[in-house]
Amino acid sequence: MLFWVLGLLILCVFLWTCKGNLKIADITDKYIFITGCDSGFGNLAAKTFDKKGFHVIAACLTESGSTALKAETSERLHTVLLDVTNPENVKKTAQWVKDKVGEKGLWGLINNAGVPGVLAPTDWLTLEDYREPVEVNLFGLISVTLNMLPLVKKAQGRVINVSSVGGRLAIVGGGYTPSKYAVEGFNDSLRRDMKAFGVHVSCIEPGLFKTNLADPVKTLEKKLAIWEQLSPDIKRQYGEGYIEKSLDKLKGNTSFVNMDLSLVVECMDHALTSLFPKTHYAAGKDAKIFWIPLSHMPAVLQDFLLLKQKAELANPKAV
Repeated sequence: MLFWVLGLLILCVFLWTCKGNLKIADITDKYIFITGCDSGFGNLAAKTFDKKGFHVIAACLTESGSTALKAETSERLHTVLLDVTNPENVKKTAQWVKDKVGEKGLWGLINNAGVPGVLAPTDWLTLEDYREPVEVNLFGLISVTLNMLPLVKKAQGRVINVSSVGGRLAIVGGGYTPSKYAVEGFNDSLRRDMKAFGVHVSCIEPGLFKTNLADPVKTLEKKLAIWEQLSPDIKRQYGEGYIEKSLDKLKGNTSFVNMDLSLVVECMDHALTSLFPKTHYAAGKDAKIFWIPLSHMPAVLQDFLLLKQKAELANPKAV
């Protein structure tokens, strides 16, 4: 009996693996639109999918990013300057894409553009510190999606939203985490709404990756600038050496940082080309073995493990 159960389990795993490996028939006539292509995941994705034969439309924030990307790709790839927080810019870009793709529609929309904002303890921040990441990571993503959605529905294509493990766990204070939690909610509601139209919606949750988004120098500069503006009371509570102690804590977590950006692009590839794309993709070893499993654990365990990564305050009773 045990032998037959084991055999059935092996067969199920084999069939599940085969199902995941089934691909769409042709990609050379399909258009995909990717935001945030100046650097990082978006830049690598644009180059990768261009080589595969997709008609890539890569949205860059800067002229320099656009020029550099065009120099490294084929004539098939087109770039467009896009600020996802500018509604008029998004609307005009969607019309331009509509003219470009014609009756084929848009097979893939990859919402990748994002910013970290200020990453600091909550009581250091103002409402304005929260505004930029929420505007870019959430409202910008929604704006692009709503404007491109008719083209994706026409192609019965795919929408891929790049979230983060920060959308599953509040790892650090600031607007980044709330924006990514909201992206997860928008992604889930969109996935269910688009089911009837034959549109697949997937969410990618990268762990910690070495990109411009996570530049430690820029993060430190922003934190130091905010420290200078804090009240004497808060400075006494945290202590003058708090930022340095926080950095020392982070140095112990360098093994968590993924260097290979292609891990995220591989998830995008599967979501774009598989006949049976997943609803969620965890990208990076840290996401798979630590962050995502931890997000399912009781809050008391989450708090215990995450608080161990925080520097100790000098005098939290000085209020």
